[in-house]
Amino acid sequence: MSEELNSTEPVVPGNRNQVSDRPFRVKLRGSVLVLVRLPNRRSLRGALHQLSTSGGVIHLEKPLDEKLEVELIFHLHKTTIRGKAQMLFPMWATQGWMQPFRFVTLSDADRESLDANLKSFLGDAAKNAAAGS
Repeated sequence: MSEELNSTEPVVPGNRNQVSDRPFRVKLRGSVLVLVRLPNRRSLRGALHQLSTSGGVIHLEKPLDEKLEVELIFHLHKTTIRGKAQMLFPMWATQGWMQPFRFVTLSDADRESLDANLKSFLGDAAKNAAAGS
């Protein structure tokens, strides 16, 4: 056989020969707080609901304008991540708004740190699931 896909790599549904470029996402369910710094230098707080190295979803009290560029600052384990993000179209949730975002500027060091921390979240979740069963 010429090439085989590594079984640990994500596969795009419907096409078994292509590997997905989309980074994995971790559901944090509000367990990580985030400071959102607006262009006018005001800040507001939110909670990260979902996160990946390309973006995520923030739970906010009030939605921000779509395409607004903000600075996000949050802690994962002992690491502080700072990056510029573009806000996407918000969705109403029962207690506030869920607003997706995508990172537009994230240093290589922060991206690597974010990736490692997200993988550790996955590892912790697997350990907790195994201990619970």
